[in-house]
Amino acid sequence: MAEQAVESEQQAETHEFQAEARQLLRLMVHSIYSDKDVFLRELLSNASDALDKVRLESMVDKDLEVDTDDLHIQLERDPAARTLTVRDNGIGMSRDEVVGLIGTIARSGTAELLEKLKSAQEAQGSDLIGQFGVGFYSAFMVADKVTVVTRKAGESVGTRWESEGEATYTIADVPDAPQGTAVTLHLKPVDTDDGMHDYTDTGVLRRIVTRYSDFLAWPIRMEVERVRKSEDGESEETVVEPETLNSMKALWARPRSEVTDAEYNEFYKHISHDWADPLETMRLHAEGTFEYQALLFLPSRAPMDLFTREAKRGVQLYVKRVFIMDDCEELMPEYLRFVKGVVDAQDLSLNVSREILQQDRQIRAMRRRLAKKVLSTVAGLVKSEESEDRDKYRTFWSQFGTCVKEGLVTDPDSRQDILEIASFDSTRSADEQTTLAEYIERMPEGQEHIYYLTGKSREMVEKSPHMEAFTSKGIEVLILTDQVDEMWVDSGAEFQGKTFRSIAKGEVDLDGNDEADDSADEAKKEEFAGLLEWLRETLSDEVKDVRLSSRLTTSPACIVGDEGDLSPELVRIYRQLGQPLPDVKRILEINPEHALVTGLRESHAKNAEDPSLPEVAQLLYGTTLLAEGEELPDPHKFAQLLSGRLAAGLG
Repeated sequence: MAEQAVESEQQAETHEFQAEARQLLRLMVHSIYSDKDVFLRELLSNASDALDKVRLESMVDKDLEVDTDDLHIQLERDPAARTLTVRDNGIGMSRDEVVGLIGTIARSGTAELLEKLKSAQEAQGSDLIGQFGVGFYSAFMVADKVTVVTRKAGESVGTRWESEGEATYTIADVPDAPQGTAVTLHLKPVDTDDGMHDYTDTGVLRRIVTRYSDFLAWPIRMEVERVRKSEDGESEETVVEPETLNSMKALWARPRSEVTDAEYNEFYKHISHDWADPLETMRLHAEGTFEYQALLFLPSRAPMDLFTREAKRGVQLYVKRVFIMDDCEELMPEYLRFVKGVVDAQDLSLNVSREILQQDRQIRAMRRRLAKKVLSTVAGLVKSEESEDRDKYRTFWSQFGTCVKEGLVTDPDSRQDILEIASFDSTRSADEQTTLAEYIERMPEGQEHIYYLTGKSREMVEKSPHMEAFTSKGIEVLILTDQVDEMWVDSGAEFQGKTFRSIAKGEVDLDGNDEADDSADEAKKEEFAGLLEWLRETLSDEVKDVRLSSRLTTSPACIVGDEGDLSPELVRIYRQLGQPLPDVKRILEINPEHALVTGLRESHAKNAEDPSLPEVAQLLYGTTLLAEGEELPDPHKFAQLLSGRLAAGLG
């Protein structure tokens, strides 16, 4: 064996890196990977691919002399020699393939490639992963020297490739090499401050395999020492036993019939760190030009950080069962940030960065399909006749409805799908919400709009003067109290051909006036024309117009906006977001049947110059704002006017 080794060394060819190669390797090692542990992920993934290929090749070529009875990956540690070997009995490589694949960067250390890497580094910071296929070279982050011994299935002679990542690398024939590939890393000293762990330690290797490669289809084995009782039961002995480090249980890749609900629930808890079972499990398998599988979960309760900026969102991304990243935001829109699960893509690079994902057209298409799957699953719960499904939906909407409604603003393409699953408070019931389909089904003949009113709370909305005519006529109104409602409901949304209309904007005609009604209205306008004109002039700094109201039954007045005007709450929201907007004047509507209004009309008709009348007008306007829950522009002045009027009344 020694003579054979010497003979192999004598046949070795030494190749020199070009002038830029050392700088190139240094740039790759220090700029591409922020976590040194990923070197093992890269090598295990390469080994898994080799096992996939040899199995396929053995089925295609029946004459291929290859043993596929126990395909596996072996981790071999030597703490004394400070080496770690990743060995597989897969397809292996020929000498030409070693030079063409492993030696690609070594042979092409040109100024052109170096310039590309530098340009990418400047454009994307330190995240160059996935652009140049340099996964194997991540080994040089943790090793001073890397040795590869490989033999391709069906060939008799293997190849040794070796390099210290410096000036040269060597290529040599190895007559006695076993089938497959063994990558031996001569490890650098341990330096935990620099993230350089002891990669001969069984605990470290178990941790890395569990994190990155737990679901690889092939067993990853390692011999470990264990202490056990001797046969006589009186002493202990140390034995070396093989241990399989990965579970190989990729639930998303197994048929639904082979996975129990308990297994799905356990997997959900593992990836989400939630103690409760998921509300619903969703599977998706896409084939074609871009193949991927997804296993998604709807949680049964909202996390505490659902509405915080620091909240983690997104699903886990795998490529061919190899873990790539947690919280992949690019795969799930923000309004579905509570969805947990796994997406396993077949056609992505292992070393894909978030920047690349953001720019990838296929990723955007996958994102749309995943979102559609979630929304359609919830829609199935909404339409289900099963009480259990309806209970699931009510739980889902109570926990995540506010979050989902953000999509009505940020994802207009999915607006109809979101409206289909949305539920809202309404005046119909104080205990149960209603879907839009249910609202429309109850609409009386001739109603053209979905009526709504926004506000800070249900109590405040229900007591609003705008509700009076709708309540008296039994017309259902949606009660929208989430801040996001202000953002989407005014954007021209419609559902099943019905437009949304605020009862606090525009003029309201709930009677479908006939000629007699029109005549009565004209008479009222003429009767109150003097008061209306005087109020317009007196309150010109506060309102854009004053008119008679058809929406009031018990309140003296209310404030309404013009169609198309932003609501006061929406103006406040935009200002909080740093978008300064001018104040929007609104319209004062007065109730011609209310005693205060008729009394004011009579007083104005008797003595339009009465100095106390402007104070009454200001008090009327101020109390109207308070009734709506709005802030007074000058609370001190209002308090003075009110106390003065109260004192005069007592006198």
